[in-house]
Amino acid sequence: MAPESDDFTIGVEEEYQIIDPVTRELNSRVKQILPIARKALGEEVQPEAQLSQIEIGTPICRTLADVRRELVHSRREVIAAAAKDGNRIAAAGTHPFSHWEDQQITPKDRYKSLERDYQQLTRELLICGCHVHIGISDREMAIQVMNRVRVWLAPLLALSANSPFWLGTDTGYASYRTEIWSRWPLSGVPSIFQSHGEYKTLVEALVATKSVEEATKIYWDVRLSERYPTVEFRVTDVCLTIDEAVMVAGLVSALARTCYEKAYRDEPFVTARPELLRAAHWRAARYGLEGDLMDVSNLTAVPARELVEKFLTFLRPSLEDAGEWDEISSIVHETMQRGTGASRQRKAYKRAGCIEDVVDLIIEETEKGTA
Repeated sequence: MAPESDDFTIGVEEEYQIIDPVTRELNSRVKQILPIARKALGEEVQPEAQLSQIEIGTPICRTLADVRRELVHSRREVIAAAAKDGNRIAAAGTHPFSHWEDQQITPKDRYKSLERDYQQLTRELLICGCHVHIGISDREMAIQVMNRVRVWLAPLLALSANSPFWLGTDTGYASYRTEIWSRWPLSGVPSIFQSHGEYKTLVEALVATKSVEEATKIYWDVRLSERYPTVEFRVTDVCLTIDEAVMVAGLVSALARTCYEKAYRDEPFVTARPELLRAAHWRAARYGLEGDLMDVSNLTAVPARELVEKFLTFLRPSLEDAGEWDEISSIVHETMQRGTGASRQRKAYKRAGCIEDVVDLIIEETEKGTA
């Protein structure tokens, strides 16, 4: 089916940490900050699983320029609201040293039910991601897009990796958030579905067998949104900077458009086994851009930068058609040159061996471009 006129809209959700500016610890102040932020952002700003987190969601965007404008606005207003309460905002997949034991679960029914069902997994859920929704109104085509994007999620994760520290320790991972999240039973890359009907049957079976309370608690790296006519990409860490968040949104949007066109033409695609995709994601989380990653389509190990260039080449026609190639390719190449958020966090730590300096860097980069 050809795309509808309202397809390929973009919505971005970012989860942030609330930081005490003196101790640099997480601070459970979302109840105080939320009413201030909502004066400017309304219901687009929400609490998250922990009281030391806050989440924004952009309105529906049609262009990357819209995405950038809305992210600037959202970050600026959340940062200002936190400042009025004497706190700062940080965009990273994990906090460098605060402990999950010191946090409080947000007392909403959704999060209380998560703690009831998943126990320790929920208590340790001290992570922040970036989710990108791409509007695709036809559910059958949305499933075909999901099937085709699976092999390209690992380089997207590698580019966005922004969580090397956990409980004061350098984990050796570029995205340790991914490893924490992978413990959840309904996380990771979904299998291939032959139809939307098959997808619905699986979801209904998971609910019927009490494997999950309801469909919105299925947390695959890419899934059909239950609330909106979108495909939701959930694989990336929240990014340090607005530029990197725009990069992720642009890559995801181009990936969805490219795979939609290939599905419309019924072109063949790589049907990678889930074991290979799990291994590919582990390598992306472990090394980011600083090691070899798996090229799933060729079953080879290649330098991360080589795989990212292949990813860009795959997306280039769509990016050029949308007038986004120059912007997105420039940010991707800058990220490869400067390093991911994870590598920049590590550099901040190595300068003086002070973990608080890492938090300062995260706060500074989170605020970049919002003034």
